[in-house]
Amino acid sequence: MAIYEIIVAALVIVATVFIIAATLLQLRAPDALTRANLLGPLVTMAFPTLVVAKLVYSWSTTGFSAWELALAIIAIAGVWIIGSVGTFVMGRVLYGVTVSDKREAGAGVQTPVNGSEQA
Repeated sequence: MAIYEIIVAALVIVATVFIIAATLLQLRAPDALTRANLLGPLVTMAFPTLVVAKLVYSWSTTGFSAWELALAIIAIAGVWIIGSVGTFVMGRVLYGVTVSDKREAGAGVQTPVNGSEQA
């Protein structure tokens, strides 16, 4: 077994540990909001680790490729952006936060200081 295969296997095992830990924590989470927040380790750690493992294997067998590096960077950045926006949206939906203005009707109407109704 070559050294690069050991490195790839170690990276895959680390990613698997992240996946199993996130799964177990989601099963033990008390509410849906906590479960949505526990997607972070999958998005920020497990997926990029698997992509890096693929890069290590590919570069050690076929050589360095700038195109594969660019694709990996785009994939990791994309999953980070989509994952963070997705968990933010899920958190807002699950928490029930709305952006509605709860002012009373007419609260924004200004009345003249001198009491006259001329405006």
